[in-house]
Amino acid sequence: MKKAIRILGLFMLMFFAVTAITSCSDDDDPANNDFFAGTYKGSVGYTDGDTNINSDNGSVFVTKIASGTKYNFAFSNGIPDLNGVEFNQQGDNTLVMVGSTATSYIRIDNNELKILYIKDGKSWTANCTR
Repeated sequence: MKKAIRILGLFMLMFFAVTAITSCSDDDDPANNDFFAGTYKGSVGYTDGDTNINSDNGSVFVTKIASGTKYNFAFSNGIPDLNGVEFNQQGDNTLVMVGSTATSYIRIDNNELKILYIKDGKSWTANCTR
């Protein structure tokens, strides 16, 4: 009976050791989860033909949508939202908007959000941190 208890004890110990080792993951990249979602605070701005909004005390709330590569940006201060912007991973922990140019880009990393987005005569800007 002692031998059976000893074997059962060793089996349980091995089971828990294997479970603990396989449940750990060193390759969990923040770009693959909701790491970038949240509120970024700093300067925000918006311009179109009739409207000009600028604030050094604004915020942008970033949410990841179901596609996994697209994000929505909800601005404070009555600035219209940007929705469904697609991103690619660049480097280890940075997302850059698909189709970025020198005059139109959105870049997110673990601490910063930078936006200069121009579309249909409208311009959104943000220089925020969290």
